[in-house]
Amino acid sequence: MDTSEMIAMVKALTDETDEDTISAFLSMAGKKIARYGDPYRTMDEEAFLAMYPDVVIDAAAYMLNKRGWDYQVTYTENGVRREYETGDLPASVLRRVTPICGAVK
Repeated sequence: MDTSEMIAMVKALTDETDEDTISAFLSMAGKKIARYGDPYRTMDEEAFLAMYPDVVIDAAAYMLNKRGWDYQVTYTENGVRREYETGDLPASVLRRVTPICGAVK
């Protein structure tokens, strides 16, 4: 999946329209997923992330949607409650990535 398709999908999942902002969040999400899934850097990062474009998109959308509410644990107002799993990516996103085991290069 190319970057423009990923940007279009993140636009559809969020209220963000600025492509530079979306691109930055896709990059940050990709780096977090690569560090989680390949902690010993046994693969080329781009090749690793090519296996998980849907996870990168979901992670970027998650990060964009929670922007402005950094590390929020609970918030309730007028029956609306917000609570984030973690200050980082939630387990529900990361569990879709199969980590690679290997030795440090």
